[in-house]
This record gives sequence, structure tokens and C-alpha cells, in this order.
Amino acid sequence: MDEDSKLSFFFLGLGLGVAVGVLFAPKSGSETREFLLSKANEGAELAKRRAQELRDQASETFERGKSAAAETIERGKATVQRHKESVAAAVDAGRQAYRETVNQPIPE
Repeated sequence: MDEDSKLSFFFLGLGLGVAVGVLFAPKSGSETREFLLSKANEGAELAKRRAQELRDQASETFERGKSAAAETIERGKATVQRHKESVAAAVDAGRQAYRETVNQPIPE
């Protein structure tokens, strides 16, 4: 079950509990209102804490992804540099072979 539906079910249960509590409240109106206000504040604090936890998790995940992307880019750059050096060495070897071939004396 994903986190959003858990949170939705929590608030649904909270709302139903409040409604049933109001209907069967053994306390006076002011005591019941005070109780409901405290429970609503508890629910709000829980929602704030959970939202902060989700923000923290998202931030951590983003930073890990950013770090992994930077590492991948650096490995890619190193690979390109190695291939570039290999191609340059092959071109230099080809030039040297051409010079040696051109500079050979013609057999008489």
C-alpha cells in the first residue's frame, strides 16, 4: 500500500472517529470542543511531521541521484578521453608508417 493511501485512510478514520465521538460524547459541549480541537491539532502536527519526513526523503533521493549522475558523467568523460588518446596514437602511427613508406628508396 503506498504512503498516500495510508495517509488518506488515516484522515478518513480520524474524521469518522470525530463524527462518532461527537454523536456519543459523554462530555459537555465545551469539553467536547476542546477535545476535538486537541485531536485536530495532533492530526495537524502528525501531517506536518510526515510532510517534513517526505521532503527529507525526497531531498536525500535527489542528492543521491545527482551524485550518481556526476559520477557517471565523469566516467564517461574518462572513457572518451581514453578513446581520444587511442585514436590520436593510431593516427600518429599511421602518419609515421606513411612517412617511412614514402621515404624508402626506390629499388633500382
